[in-house]
This record gives sequence, structure tokens and C-alpha cells, in this order.
Amino acid sequence: MTLPEENTRLQAELNAAVHAHWKALLIEGVLFVIFGLAAIILPPFASLAFTILLGWMLLISGVIGLALTIWARQSPGFWWSLASAVVALIAGVILLARPLEATLTLTIVVGAYFLAEGVVTIMYALEHRRELIERWGWLLASGLADLLVAAVIISGLPGTALWAIGLLVGINLLFGGASMIAMALAARNR
Repeated sequence: MTLPEENTRLQAELNAAVHAHWKALLIEGVLFVIFGLAAIILPPFASLAFTILLGWMLLISGVIGLALTIWARQSPGFWWSLASAVVALIAGVILLARPLEATLTLTIVVGAYFLAEGVVTIMYALEHRRELIERWGWLLASGLADLLVAAVIISGLPGTALWAIGLLVGINLLFGGASMIAMALAARNR
């Protein structure tokens, strides 16, 4: 359990660290904005690049996981760790071997995610509208927006596979970068 004075100390240390490194945060934010805009302008390229990047990440994590699992084969949960490493390895190989088809599959998964997230968010908003009073409408709107994104992605398949992931990654990078820039500029002025 964290004490209030410890929270204050941690917050002061965090503020000092951000202030000391505001330029690095600013540079990272600018790069995120540039990459985000590039992904929004060229979503097919960004979708394919993201699929390939994800494939390499899974392949590398599968290889490392396999090596570490074999190295620590006497550890509890050996077979689960081995299965996890093999699944990551196979998924990485599949993504890298057939990136166009993998992009379509990832787009289907993203569409299903937005559909499920939308339904769950709407149900949560309706279930807790008494406790949330005025804010439950925001949750409801968020859930409806998720359903709209899911409908656009799913109804446009397979064509949406060309742009959906790249556009979503681009929007995420753009907003993440903008928030980093805002934090850096605020920290600079402190």
C-alpha cells in the first residue's frame, strides 16, 4: 500500500525526470507524429509493414522463448512454456511467409476486437449508468463508435485489409506523439 507522502515523492521524482529529459520526449513525440502521418497517408504500406514487424517480433520471441525454455527445462510449467514459444515461432513464420494474407487475418481479428469491445463497453455503460450519472453517455458513445469501426472494417473485407491496420496504427502514433509533444513542452516550462 502506498502512503500519500510516498505518492508525492514519486510524483516529484517523475516530474523532475520528465523535466530533465524533455528534449528526448519532444524528439520521440515528433518522430511518432511523422510516422503516424506517414501511416495515415500510406495505409497499405503501413499495414504491410506492421504485419511484417509483428511477424519478426513473434519469430524472435519464439526463438528466445524456445531457447530459454529448453535451458530451464527443469522449471515448473515447462510444457506450457514450450507450447507458448512454439506457437509464437509458428505465428511469426506464418506472418513473414505470407504477409498479405496475414494482413487480412489481422484485419479480421481487429474487426472482431472492435465488435466485442463495443458490445462490452455499451453493456458496461448501461449496467452502471446510475453510478456514472452524467459520464455514462461518454461510455455509450465510445461503445457505439467501436461498433461503427467494426462495421466499416468487417463490411468492407477483404478491401479494408489494405488500409485498416495501417490507418489505426497511424492514428495511434499521431495521438501518442502529440501527447508526448504536449508533455515535453509542459515539462520544459516548469
